[in-house]
Amino acid sequence: MNLSDSQTGGAGPRRVSATEAVLSHLRGAIERGAYAIGDKLPSEAELCRTLEVSRPVLREALRALQTMGLTVSRTGRGTFVVADAVEEPTFGDYAAGDLMEVRRHIEIPVAGYAARRRTPENLDRLNRLLDRMERETDTAAWAAMDTLFHLAVAEAAQNPVFRRVIEEIRDALARQSAFLNELGGRREQSDREHRAIVQALTDGSEHDATEAMTHHLDRVGTTLTDIVRRGRTNPTGAGT
Repeated sequence: MNLSDSQTGGAGPRRVSATEAVLSHLRGAIERGAYAIGDKLPSEAELCRTLEVSRPVLREALRALQTMGLTVSRTGRGTFVVADAVEEPTFGDYAAGDLMEVRRHIEIPVAGYAARRRTPENLDRLNRLLDRMERETDTAAWAAMDTLFHLAVAEAAQNPVFRRVIEEIRDALARQSAFLNELGGRREQSDREHRAIVQALTDGSEHDATEAMTHHLDRVGTTLTDIVRRGRTNPTGAGT
């Protein structure tokens, strides 16, 4: 089986990464019972050889399986299956649903406050950050800057409590961002949505800022739901 490191062409409109193809293969095997709850997955070396992928690609897929709650990694022992269906991804200490609920209640009104209170320095920082994000080629570095973007919006609201709340969930935001980029192709779309938010802040429009942040979080939520619902469907369109 060849799920090489190059992009894998699909029958649908979106091409998927090798990591996504490996994840789909392993997830499908777990969901149809090829690996039962309690089973240990083959070693990394064996999976790399069988799937014909590099170790970094495989490890990303294995991390995604854990995020989805299907497996757990035990140091020195390997990766074990703990569930046969995805219930809800978990990012660090927080379940995806809990994280999204808080983000909607905090970040949407924060965007409105930021539109009213932002300073030229806030706008300059946000624009420079977006320029860096659009040039960045490393996924992990981009995800880290994604969290900085949301922190910068909170700072523009001129209320330190808002920044403190976003700081608390910063690690979860980075994990979520990396997960969505790898499995949902979200990066370019996120860049556009971030630009819309900053444009609304620049215009000083509270309405446009809250609408732009609402749209951004809606798209994040939709992508998460799509990933969870894929189930046994292979993203390459070939089945599992």
